[in-house]
Amino acid sequence: MTFRFLNLIKPFVNVLPEVAAPERKIQFKEKMLWTGATLILFLVCSQVPLFGIMSSDSADPLYWMRLILASNRGTLMELGITPIVTSGMIIQLLAGAGFIQVDHSIKEDRDLYNAAQKLFAMIMTLGQAVVQVVNGFYGDPKDLGAGI
Repeated sequence: MTFRFLNLIKPFVNVLPEVAAPERKIQFKEKMLWTGATLILFLVCSQVPLFGIMSSDSADPLYWMRLILASNRGTLMELGITPIVTSGMIIQLLAGAGFIQVDHSIKEDRDLYNAAQKLFAMIMTLGQAVVQVVNGFYGDPKDLGAGI
């Protein structure tokens, strides 16, 4: 019996968020409504500052990367789409190189593959947030939080 990486993902499949396929044809106006609502939510999150961080007027070293990855410094959208894009690229690279064995013609493998991307994106989000705080992106870590 061989070891399969995707089998490690099975316990997490039930707790990962998933969008169900629609049961009916979605009208264009309804799609536009949901797209607009999502865009408004994104723009609001791009303006809400992170709690407890030190604001800085210094130059942003990641400015050009933020334009590409839809992030906004010091807001809820600090990481933007970076974790999603990066996790997708890494999982695809691992599958293409043969480190992850996946057969896209089998529905269970496709579902596990997508779950692996979601789980890895969540792990990367947590990891990137911790790295940014520990490395002083928002000031000295001991000075962060309430009471500043």
